[in-house]
Amino acid sequence: MKNQNARTTKPAAHIIPKELLQPYNPVTVNLIGAGGTGGQVLTALARMNHSLIALGHAGLFVRIFDDDTVSPANLGRQLFTTSETGQFKSVALINRINRFFGTNWKAETYQYSRKTTIEYSLTSATIIISCVDTVQARFEIAQVLSQSAKNHYSRDRGMYWMDFGNSRNNGQVILSTLGKIPQPVSERFRTVDTLPLITNEFNDLMEGADQNNEVPSCSLAEALTKQDLYINSALANCGASLLWQLFREGILFNRGLFLNLQDFRAQPMRIA
Repeated sequence: MKNQNARTTKPAAHIIPKELLQPYNPVTVNLIGAGGTGGQVLTALARMNHSLIALGHAGLFVRIFDDDTVSPANLGRQLFTTSETGQFKSVALINRINRFFGTNWKAETYQYSRKTTIEYSLTSATIIISCVDTVQARFEIAQVLSQSAKNHYSRDRGMYWMDFGNSRNNGQVILSTLGKIPQPVSERFRTVDTLPLITNEFNDLMEGADQNNEVPSCSLAEALTKQDLYINSALANCGASLLWQLFREGILFNRGLFLNLQDFRAQPMRIA
């Protein structure tokens, strides 16, 4: 009897709402951070938008937030050129994407925080992607998103939060829901309507995390002692693949992964 029950247990899955799979308007995305990972994610989103439109989808509308400017230490590891030194990272990246792909995406030259997002009324987006360096920034983003999810009921209400984080050779990308996402009745799957926030699930671990990445680097060589050359792009591609699966397949069995680039190991996070 025990073996029979094990064979008949439904696999856990999260079903994506139809409004994201067949939207009338582009799906709004707030990308927070235009550094090593954020720049790679933005490029992946532009490719995804182009491909979605070719497949009959309404595509994406992306707004990127970052108040930092390009420094010589950013060149090489991040997607900037010498001619962009001194420019806002968000502006440099968005201008390049808009020229290349013909999009009309927007850059915001300030931090994504409770104060600024309320002041400029820009908290609302269907998907929020954070690529920030500090634990404090993640907790503030979580606070903004939790409050925004309670107060917004428009088509741009927050539904998903994807967070990227990494150390020198390791990283993770985790997808969360901002509240419950109604799930259809399924005979094949045990549908899960809530994916926990990273700030709740890993609260103790995050509070004890090392904050060395807060100190800016003075050179590329120094920056590479903190983050390896390809950890950002590898992690960005993994997260983009998860987001692509969300749009193309409409069902998720994993909600993220832990990546160890030194040992070339990836550990998926199963939906439970």
